[in-house]
Amino acid sequence: MEENKYRILVVDDEQDLCEILKFNLETEGYLVDTANSAEEVLNMNLLPYHLFLLDVMMEGMSGFALAKELKANQSTASIPIIFLTAKDTENDMVTGFNIGADDYISKPFSIREVMVRVRAVLRRTKSANTPNNTNTIEYKGLKLNANTKTVSVDGKDIAFTKTEYELLKLLLEAKGRVLSRQELIDKVWPSDVLVLDRTVDVNITRLRKKIGNYANNIVTRQGFGYYFDA
Repeated sequence: MEENKYRILVVDDEQDLCEILKFNLETEGYLVDTANSAEEVLNMNLLPYHLFLLDVMMEGMSGFALAKELKANQSTASIPIIFLTAKDTENDMVTGFNIGADDYISKPFSIREVMVRVRAVLRRTKSANTPNNTNTIEYKGLKLNANTKTVSVDGKDIAFTKTEYELLKLLLEAKGRVLSRQELIDKVWPSDVLVLDRTVDVNITRLRKKIGNYANNIVTRQGFGYYFDA
């Protein structure tokens, strides 16, 4: 997909910042809409969007709360999210990634930094959605379809974020082989995003919860990393 076909929704209660981001993103060739509250977003048709840029600290519903709503809805769960926020502590970053964020940019930021991060997330999205020769990876009732980017557990489709999907795919493809946290970081997250080992652990915990009866198949090898025990 060409860049000018991507549609981005910028959500921030600072209207001036929305307009600045809109102008610069449109200059890069993206299609951009803005909203000034989470409540406004929940009344919109969100299916056309390929990326959400969400402020965290907004009046009313926060960006974190909005992201949880988006990830809980199967129709928007796979749309990537970048948080734009003045909150920059490690706990805040982990909270953002725990919800399912694809990136986290602290204010104040440079417009150039935002453009680079947006491009990286969309590039990864495009790569993740490129069909390959492996259609389905299965283990008993756990099935991952690499063409449709979907996961089903015992016949029930489960909503996965892109990060969760990519982690599960790597673990299933490497059945029985330990993957270090750094190897997972290198293969799942963009190279220009700072990712902590704890962020990997948080995503693995979320992944285990989603695969239900197969949670114990993802084994922690203390000091080394994780592997899928088949």
